[in-house]
Amino acid sequence: MFNVTKKSMQWGEETLTLETGKVARQADGSVIATLGETSVMANVTFARQQKPGQDFFPLTVHYQEKYYAAGKVPGGFFKREARPTEKETLTARLIDRPIRPLFVPGFKNEVLVMCTVLSHDLVNDPDIVAMIAASAALTISGAPFMGPIAGCRVGFEDGEYVLNPTVDDMQDLRLNPDQRLDLVVAGTKNAVMMVESEAYELSEAEMLGAVNFAHEQIQPVLDLIISLAEEAAKEPFDFAAPDYSELYEAVKAAGEEQMRAAFAISDKQERTAAVAAAREAIKEALSEEQLEDSNLGSALKKLEAGILRGDVVKTGKRIDGRKTDEIRDIVSETGLLPRTHGSALFTRGETQGLVVTTLGTGDDEQFIDALHGNFKSNFLLHYNFPPYSVGEVGRVGGPGRREIGHGKLAWRALQAVLPAATDFPYTIRVVSEITESNGSSSMASVCGGSLSMMDAGVPLKAPVAGVAMGLILEDDGSYAILSDILGDEDHLGDMDFKVAGTENGITSLQMDIKVAGITPEIMEKALAQAKDGRMHILGEMSKALSETNAFSVHAPRIETMNIPTDKIREVIGSGGKVIREIVETSGAKVDINDDGVIKIASSNGDAIQKAYDMIHAIVAEPEEGAIYKGKVVKIVDFGAFVNFFGKRDGLVHVSQIENRRLNHPSDVLKEGQEVWVKLLGFDDRGKVRLSMKVVDQETGEPAAPEKKEEAAD
Repeated sequence: MFNVTKKSMQWGEETLTLETGKVARQADGSVIATLGETSVMANVTFARQQKPGQDFFPLTVHYQEKYYAAGKVPGGFFKREARPTEKETLTARLIDRPIRPLFVPGFKNEVLVMCTVLSHDLVNDPDIVAMIAASAALTISGAPFMGPIAGCRVGFEDGEYVLNPTVDDMQDLRLNPDQRLDLVVAGTKNAVMMVESEAYELSEAEMLGAVNFAHEQIQPVLDLIISLAEEAAKEPFDFAAPDYSELYEAVKAAGEEQMRAAFAISDKQERTAAVAAAREAIKEALSEEQLEDSNLGSALKKLEAGILRGDVVKTGKRIDGRKTDEIRDIVSETGLLPRTHGSALFTRGETQGLVVTTLGTGDDEQFIDALHGNFKSNFLLHYNFPPYSVGEVGRVGGPGRREIGHGKLAWRALQAVLPAATDFPYTIRVVSEITESNGSSSMASVCGGSLSMMDAGVPLKAPVAGVAMGLILEDDGSYAILSDILGDEDHLGDMDFKVAGTENGITSLQMDIKVAGITPEIMEKALAQAKDGRMHILGEMSKALSETNAFSVHAPRIETMNIPTDKIREVIGSGGKVIREIVETSGAKVDINDDGVIKIASSNGDAIQKAYDMIHAIVAEPEEGAIYKGKVVKIVDFGAFVNFFGKRDGLVHVSQIENRRLNHPSDVLKEGQEVWVKLLGFDDRGKVRLSMKVVDQETGEPAAPEKKEEAAD
């Protein structure tokens, strides 16, 4: 019934297996990839015809984590997987980016790639397994895919690169000083296609070494996929790239001169309008048949790319007149918004980000219900890209894949320099509102985010800046590396290469390559040029703010205290009764974790002190020989019980009330009366023994010892 093909190999510490032929047999390509006990099923389908008028490649990649894969039931009311999580969205992008450029040029049929996590061993991250499964499924599907690709994760510990470190090793690197890198690389046999990373001030040489190490490690995986395809691949889809050379020549003849003049305009809005006018002029010169050709969009884009790319490589002069390594003018401002905790406006040419920092308490941490476990995050970065930022009208809704991806890139770049939670016990939320965009708004978010947090008083280890690099690689091997690319240079270039970091090293690297043939030498030169650009931007940022500001007066103050873990229950009380009383009485927020660390937050210092004193009274132990102020709570024949330390009571025996014989304690005491007492110690049964007569009841100081003769009387 089944025609199963299965291939396995030892890869690092685990066995990697690819299997096809048993599940989802009606898909064009279906592969279950397993690494250790983590399994992902990838299914590929593609349309046999292009939709009429389709002028772009409609590739859709979905990645789904099923909770059953880890033996869990989803949270929430509905108890089923709902909208994609951030991890699912980011992984879908991770798979999309390296495979998209490898479809045959001109192929515009709809393609759907669906990756489903079936089993997760909580050791091997399923994102890498999903990428390999998707590549294998595409390779055997018959689609015009010029793969395969493979991917791996690389760690960096004790100066050594680590292949596919475990999920726990990569979890919250900020708290793991021994692990300095989380790098994902995807590539073909001959070229790296995609890089995504979170790093802790690695040098350019260390980052390049990690990329090269990853490319070496994926070679046997590529061989395994090819081996599977040799036995299980379907017949290639009969597709030939359309020949639109005649249409292109007509387009070129009709509008090359006007299009070249349009690209000579440095202002983005004027240039966009001029390019649109040139396109319309070209269309007016074409025949009805040419206008209906589905390759018209490709011909126009080829003309635009030829003009932009050729001029840059030949003359070294870019659209806006800059040199290839020149950064646009930068203006940085901080403290714009009076009531926010921190704010910055970062403007680089026609790209601008208004970035705002808010400091919160432990209650504001984000609770993340992930496949490998639940955890909290105290650093949030949200990126918004409204239509007006590019002068357009559009629908406004929740964040899309692009916004989530750009926000995560900025998050990775900044979190490496955050202070330890023990030193700065705040939840930090950074929001980047992109108000203008013409290239690299994610890097503007990094620069603005760094300034905004410094304005809020966050003690960063060092300021962080980011720069977007581009590449134009011609067929003859000539190339130009561009610093601080514009939007048009990104769309029509061959590489989008974003590097963020401090003066000491790289904190994040993201690279998307649209062509095969990027050599290590080109990457090395791009990294060196990016470092020069980053240093320049850091210098410009320092003109606005070179040191962290004083703490914002509008931000909550947080004090921390540690209590023994066996006292946590006492502070919380039955059903939370005690801690609610502390919060209501003091007016401060109180957050307790399982380690006995208590965070007390309020904008009022007196409220913090009151909550601190109430908690201290509960958890602290009274000291023998110390003097305390207490209140009489009960009078009995043999003495009085005094509440002297939190909720702790002790007995003042009738003989310890005054230096004279009393008929009854009520002769001098009444319930509710405040008195000074000294803790004499504890009796054999652990009962507290207190004394009033050895303390001056007026001052609370130790009473003067009586003279011997007075004592004899």
